[in-house]
Amino acid sequence: MSANRTRILHREPSRDLPVAVGGEGPFVVDSTGKRYLDASGGAAVSCLGHSERRVIDAIKAQLDRLPYAHTGFFTNEPAEALAEHLIARAPEGLGHVYFVSGGSEANETAMKLARQYFYERGETGRRHFIARQQSYHGNTIAALSAGGNAGRRAVYEPILLPVSHIAPCFEYRHRRDDETGEQYAIRAADELEAEILRLGPETVIAFMAETVVGATAGAVPPAPGYFRRIREICDRYGVLLILDEVMSGMGRTGTLYGCEQDGVSPDILTCAKGLGAGYQPIGATILSEKIFDTITGGSGAFQHGFTYIGHATAAAGALAVQQVIEEDGLLENCRAMGEALDARLRDAFGAHPYVGDIRGRGLFRAVELVEDRATKTPFDPALKLHARIKAAAMEQGLMCYPSGGTADGKAGDHVLLAPPFIVGEDHVGLIVERLGAAISAALVQAGVKAP
Repeated sequence: MSANRTRILHREPSRDLPVAVGGEGPFVVDSTGKRYLDASGGAAVSCLGHSERRVIDAIKAQLDRLPYAHTGFFTNEPAEALAEHLIARAPEGLGHVYFVSGGSEANETAMKLARQYFYERGETGRRHFIARQQSYHGNTIAALSAGGNAGRRAVYEPILLPVSHIAPCFEYRHRRDDETGEQYAIRAADELEAEILRLGPETVIAFMAETVVGATAGAVPPAPGYFRRIREICDRYGVLLILDEVMSGMGRTGTLYGCEQDGVSPDILTCAKGLGAGYQPIGATILSEKIFDTITGGSGAFQHGFTYIGHATAAAGALAVQQVIEEDGLLENCRAMGEALDARLRDAFGAHPYVGDIRGRGLFRAVELVEDRATKTPFDPALKLHARIKAAAMEQGLMCYPSGGTADGKAGDHVLLAPPFIVGEDHVGLIVERLGAAISAALVQAGVKAP
């Protein structure tokens, strides 16, 4: 759609966008009939692709019964059933769910829930949150305050809340040559203890982190043992652990909850995106029994709420999504195709002079581009290499999720891949082939010497 013909304030109003009119499996179709292989799930959302009839039929059936009823008056059957489904599979200690409409709301809710927990306990002096640099937790003011990406924060910095940010756990960028992965994990985690002590343990509410960092750094998994050490530190000082799995959860990394692979249970876990697979807007804040019991046994009410929480139609769609994932063995396919994608990426780019790192878990993978492999020096941000790659990929009929600021919030380029769990070997091959063509075209457009 031409920018001067739309009444929508789009993300980039000066850029013309194709009009999406249909979907078929992992493909999106525009109004000209062009097909785009969705190698990013939009933004790691469309885990079942764009035409899963079982989910569509569940939504239609719920609309026939009851589209929506406000949760100040009623609960509803699909929301109750979805909560049971999620808690039956949740990490140990998590016992209740608060449904919202997306990831930003889920993280906003987590922060308010954590504060009220301590308020109910009489620990009213707890006011600080600690998060990490190069993280992303959403676009509400509180969630953006917790996020540690300089580029996303810049415009709003004067109105953001004070949140401490420690270094990320990012092996490619920060592990020293004389360290093992495990040694680096301990060093990175110990920054949390230092910050808690600096602020005063009695003033800290929670530490908030993405289990696998998504948009702002590109599928960065924690170093071995990192979150176990983090859990120990939080327990030592009575600080809550909030794990943000909005992008990396709900099967994206190969297990329903990403933290299963790290052997830890948080006090609060947030999820969205793959929860409803894009068929309806939905997110969730999952809380521990101790938080639930403290609030219900205290004031008896969570001082928070949104109009569309526990939306019946959204919950029905999300429950159907989760049932399809189980019925079709899609977590197993996610793991298998994730390994296949990783292998294809390494074959294609492992020796590429401008690819510094290939990383990720499951069908959550990223390629980081650098000007110099030996020094890991990023490209000049003025080249906007990530934007060029996205545009070139769309020309190739490929949707991927490139971002800038990978290294420090300003410099660095990566391409995030998060295709639907339904992809097969042929799709994986096509993703890598088209991505290779897009990267080559973008480098030429940026005036970078050909490899």
